[in-house]
Amino acid sequence: MATGETGFEDVTFDLISVQYHSLKAGHDYGQYVRDAENAGLDDIAAFFREVMEQDSARARRCHEFLRTISGTEQGGPATQ
Repeated sequence: MATGETGFEDVTFDLISVQYHSLKAGHDYGQYVRDAENAGLDDIAAFFREVMEQDSARARRCHEFLRTISGTEQGGPATQ
């Protein structure tokens, strides 16, 4: 059983971290889309939208996993 920097395994923390970073990146990508659109680079704007959608889906999946492990021992100490 691997442990992280906290000294214990905590899947909940890991999921929250991935969710946070996905949501934060998605917020930043909105600016990237606007920058590309303002530069007339529609293909690049479409790429940034695609990346933003992928991060949004990743954040949703983390949320679903968090609901699944909430109140269980599998999530680590944070869920108990």
